[in-house]
Amino acid sequence: MNEISIAIDGPAGAGKSTIARELADRLDYIYIDTGSMYRAITLVVLEENIDSTNSEKIAERLSSLDIVLSERKTFIGNRDISSEIRTPEVDALVSVVCAHDAVRIEMVNRQREMAKKGGVVMEGRDIGSVVLPRADLKIFLTASPRTRAIRRAGQLDRAGIDYNLNELEKKIEKRDRLDSTRANSPLIRADDAVEIDNTGETLDETLERILKFVSERTEEKIF
Repeated sequence: MNEISIAIDGPAGAGKSTIARELADRLDYIYIDTGSMYRAITLVVLEENIDSTNSEKIAERLSSLDIVLSERKTFIGNRDISSEIRTPEVDALVSVVCAHDAVRIEMVNRQREMAKKGGVVMEGRDIGSVVLPRADLKIFLTASPRTRAIRRAGQLDRAGIDYNLNELEKKIEKRDRLDSTRANSPLIRADDAVEIDNTGETLDETLERILKFVSERTEEKIF
């Protein structure tokens, strides 16, 4: 089968990571979780007490940071940080850190390099609009804020982290505003993206909808 490039964007908690991973598995494609890359530098900012408003210092630290995505996990060098980057503290700060122009420019360059050979499913917030503007298939995945808060609560439950559901929903709505209004690479739906609202849908139902679009785009690329 002819391999295509797939970009999946959407707000926090829309299920992008889960859907992208499953889709990549079904297609035997490379899965690239760009959000984990931003969370990795955010974790370092927190751990090293770097001023989150200091773009120059964060960019300087990022330039020497070895972020590795491997086997569905995120590493800094050899250190597995997959769980650490999903804490409420990282959640609260990641939009601030990734809003810096220098941070986004460096990350986009890394992400484009990772996707050069095609046969990838890349997910994030600006993939179809900025990182891979020529992706063969662009999906904008969304769901209601309450649905997304409930999904996030499930992740925190599994990690043994306490939470308040109403507060989670408020944080998600705040992050939506921050991501959508930042000057550099805001969260937007690309003009040629297919929007899918998966509120009330199961994982399999959403996957089947996307796989139909994959089949269509693959045939278009062959012919």
